[in-house]
Amino acid sequence: MSDATSHQNDHDDGPHEGPIKTPKQLILAVLYAFVIPIAVIVLLVVYVTSDHRPAAGSDGLTQQAVAERIHPVGMVQVKDASDLSTLKTGEQVFAAQCTTCHTAGLVGAPKFGDADAWGPRIKTGFDALLHSALAGKGQMGAQGGGDFTDLEVGRAVVYMANKGGAKFDEPKAPAAGASAPAAAATPAAAVVAAAAEPAKAEAPGAAPALYTQVCQACHASGVANAPKVGDKAAWGPRLAQGVDGLTASAIKGKGAMPPKGGSGASDADIKSVVAFMVSSVK
Repeated sequence: MSDATSHQNDHDDGPHEGPIKTPKQLILAVLYAFVIPIAVIVLLVVYVTSDHRPAAGSDGLTQQAVAERIHPVGMVQVKDASDLSTLKTGEQVFAAQCTTCHTAGLVGAPKFGDADAWGPRIKTGFDALLHSALAGKGQMGAQGGGDFTDLEVGRAVVYMANKGGAKFDEPKAPAAGASAPAAAATPAAAVVAAAAEPAKAEAPGAAPALYTQVCQACHASGVANAPKVGDKAAWGPRLAQGVDGLTASAIKGKGAMPPKGGSGASDADIKSVVAFMVSSVK
């Protein structure tokens, strides 16, 4: 009896072995305990939500889908400068074109409403500010000939400058049928009219296209102290530099005139247009 009891006690006190005896069995146990239940849960979620998913390609030929595919990416808008109802206000142009840089003061742009930043610029006068806006300056691209007319850009310049402490008068649109001199009642109108009418300089051959596109806006009316074409008194002191010296100044920029007038013209083209303007006073 005691021997049987002793044998039973020895059997109970002996080492116990679990079901996992090898690394392979451990990996399988982890797989069955975690990976498979997660996979089952994912499949159940997909199955439950599948009723709310449209079949692939099922709406490709619907009216709305077709309309979105053929929707035009752009449009052409023709403006009549004599129709005042189509012209944007300075505030509207600012919101559409200028606010990106001027609201935050990016890339050196004077912040909107910052009197300290606008002060030195206001002293240069409206004509110089308008020229910079139309021809471009620094990292600001040329706005002339863009989405807005020169007059609309002029309104935006006045709007921003006046918020910075200026007291410029807003340029007015010329009355329908008005002559160029009558339309030049304000500085902005003078710039717009000068850019629209052909050069009055008489020189051999036609004026270079670059003069009409870039230089005429200032040199036809003397905006921002630019010497007027044909004005011998204004060009006299400058002629001493010669065509090469004047060309160098035009390429590098001088005063309110940005390098190459804000254009991407070649040095040879700049020299040609300088020679044209010089020939008007000889």
